[in-house]
Amino acid sequence: MSNDELQLDVSDELVWDPKIDSGSIAVAADDGVVTLKGTVGSFREKREAKKAAERVQGVKSVDDKLRVRLLLNSYARDDADLRGAVLQALMLDSAVPSTIDAKVSNGIVTLTGTAQWRYQLDEAEKVAGNVMGVVGVGDEVNLINPTEPGDVQKAIEHAFKRNAKLDAKGISVESNNGTITLTGAVSSWAEHDEALDAAWSAPGVTDVEDHIAVEY
Repeated sequence: MSNDELQLDVSDELVWDPKIDSGSIAVAADDGVVTLKGTVGSFREKREAKKAAERVQGVKSVDDKLRVRLLLNSYARDDADLRGAVLQALMLDSAVPSTIDAKVSNGIVTLTGTAQWRYQLDEAEKVAGNVMGVVGVGDEVNLINPTEPGDVQKAIEHAFKRNAKLDAKGISVESNNGTITLTGAVSSWAEHDEALDAAWSAPGVTDVEDHIAVEY
């Protein structure tokens, strides 16, 4: 696929997704690397645009340079008010533990505290990013999983083999004191994400180093 064809396909996918206002988004493609530039009206829209680009066949990676610009003054909030809204949203989500806190600076939310599982942090990031007025989300959350890891490597390899959405033959797994390193290649971003989700689901895992390439 040529760069022009890939650029057109990504642009079409952005237009196709009703959650994205693609009018202010520029797309460039270079040997499978897609760059998104321009402005969007919310952090949620920025996140959805990156996901849409990754869905396109031929995309190896996405360089997301989109900036969030709140379209209406009424959406802008001071940091104290925004922090209160984020904490309220986190508290109302049962998947987010009470050990996760948040601080806000210039509209950028930084999650702090601790969690036992990666899915809890992922949920907190999603919830915070959906609050109107948020322009960015980062995290300083420490993952503390007290479960004895046992033979985590074999457990993850078995999980890969069970997963019908994942061709595990191209992925190798290494385990070292709760840190999992994944290397190899898969044929789509969907497979890539399935592999990471499976690794994070293993008891005792506190970090996953992702060295999986998406190859077509």
